[in-house]
Amino acid sequence: MREDTGDFRRVFLSGAPMMDVRAPLEFARGAFPGAVNLPLMNDEERHLVGLCYAEEGQQAAIELGHRLVSGDLKAARIAEWAGFARAHPDGYLYCFRGGMRSQIVQQWLRDEAGIDYPRVVGGYKAMRGFLMDVTADAAATKDFLVLGGLTGTGKTDVIAELPAAVDLEGLARHRGSAFGRRAQAQPPQIGFENALAIDLLRRADAGYHALVVEDEGRFIGGRDLPKALWQRMQASPLVWLEASFEERVERVLRDYVLGLASEHIDRFGPSAGFDAYAARLRDAMAAIAPRLGGERYARLSALLEQALSSQAERGETGLHRGWIEVLLRDYYDPMYAYQQQSRAARIVFRGDRAAVAAWLRERSAR
Repeated sequence: MREDTGDFRRVFLSGAPMMDVRAPLEFARGAFPGAVNLPLMNDEERHLVGLCYAEEGQQAAIELGHRLVSGDLKAARIAEWAGFARAHPDGYLYCFRGGMRSQIVQQWLRDEAGIDYPRVVGGYKAMRGFLMDVTADAAATKDFLVLGGLTGTGKTDVIAELPAAVDLEGLARHRGSAFGRRAQAQPPQIGFENALAIDLLRRADAGYHALVVEDEGRFIGGRDLPKALWQRMQASPLVWLEASFEERVERVLRDYVLGLASEHIDRFGPSAGFDAYAARLRDAMAAIAPRLGGERYARLSALLEQALSSQAERGETGLHRGWIEVLLRDYYDPMYAYQQQSRAARIVFRGDRAAVAAWLRERSAR
């Protein structure tokens, strides 16, 4: 029999499977990557037990909980827990504080299914606190190298090939601009922070000399980078990735048009997926309309509509290059040029993809 654990570091570094027995509403607010929600009580049951606890005390609440989760319902939930435990013999279960709910699940598994399954002492709250400390420690003590560059230079591609890199946009499920929304929704803020902390923990444990991150604003879509980490990034060396205008147009076409269309079609089907993808591009253009100005917005919107019509009717995507070229040249490039000039003193290296990747790999190596 494996024992209960309070070794959060080992749990996260090992990627141990985790059974979260909190209510669905608690799980939806924030969870750990890969954790599976198999609750002891659903949201309504938990609400009723909570009211009973407030009005009549702990013992009455416990008795109500046992009445609510009994008979066939209890048997069905035990069967789900047992299935998880058998499929993941190296895993753990937890509730919010590692107390009564997880102990009840343990007892029922043992008594009804003959399975001894360990829990995480302190539960979600203690693990969450540990991860917040991980991020704070990384911001205070780790060296970072920040990868910057104009839109479409391929920063995400470089991040993907570096073992020491932390993919902030991947964790946030957003490409970090008005056009950066993906087909899949962003994780909850707490879920994003948890996943980020685990990634930082694993990179630090691997012993890299420095961690590589992409240059980001404080917000990635609707997700907020931890303030201390973002501030550390603003004070870290900046590596500038360069690419030709033509290469950048093709990369934007690949990622923000073809890739986005594929994501939506894969998720929603050909017709609904294309409509959702087209709406996403229109919404993104509208979001920056105030900064584009009326005349330029009208011109870009017309180019976008022509491209979407060509794509829908004939499967041709080449017309998208028209609005992409204008948007890069007249909107994004001037904005990034100003940012580059204001941070020129931080730039320690610049070059194309091969040169930048090699430089970052050498400087971040263990």
